[in-house]
Amino acid sequence: MRGALPLLLVLTATVGCQSNKAKGSDPIVAAPTQASGMMPPAGAPAPTGSITGKVLERIDAAPYCYLRLQTARGEVWAAVPEAKIEKGTDVTVVNPMLMSNFESKTLNRTFAEVYFGVVAPAGGAVAAPAAPAGMPTMMGAPGATPVAIGKVDKATGPEARTVAEAWAQKGSLKEKVVSIRGKVVKYNAGVMGKNWLHLQDGSGDATKGTHDITVTSMDSVAKGDTVTIKGTLRLDKDFGSGYTYAVIVEDAKVVKK
Repeated sequence: MRGALPLLLVLTATVGCQSNKAKGSDPIVAAPTQASGMMPPAGAPAPTGSITGKVLERIDAAPYCYLRLQTARGEVWAAVPEAKIEKGTDVTVVNPMLMSNFESKTLNRTFAEVYFGVVAPAGGAVAAPAAPAGMPTMMGAPGATPVAIGKVDKATGPEARTVAEAWAQKGSLKEKVVSIRGKVVKYNAGVMGKNWLHLQDGSGDATKGTHDITVTSMDSVAKGDTVTIKGTLRLDKDFGSGYTYAVIVEDAKVVKK
């Protein structure tokens, strides 16, 4: 599926800008939280190939520059790889991908809607897809708003594992069906035609990342739900554009209980 996401392509013609790196880099995706500040109009249609508009505001937050654009559809936010783009400049953002309720940890701000893409150089061409330096290799860790895990009973049956066991036994569980019961600490719907959730059950080591497991499913859930998932455990799954997972459970069925 490499190339399925046009997100965050690198422009060879882009000139680096001064960025606020002191607070660290933003994640690719974060859990939905209450939006604040200037946001695009609700229900604004998603462009299919590009967004063209005048830069009303630019906010630097490595590894991105956030641009508030005045477009024919109204004001929208776009995020592009670091670039020196002055206020008042007319730009075209190509290969836009909509992210809803995106949290910028650097800015301590959540954007209701922001389009990730690249700025097309004047008279130039966009470089071949590649992940920018420093880009996170995970779709995202659980969001800043914590979810109380409490006591979560382990799933039952021969395929049942805790989150920690799934990580510890990943070699022997590769391409095998596992069943895990946990609490949904993060949920993103409709990314690459799937719903993405993070499960925690109180097991594992947060310092090593073995307390949390990513799951894809066609079933819908909500952050805070306690669910049992059953799907195929896969290792080192690479979706392209920097989206890689050491451990992931795919095509899972979800039972809420």
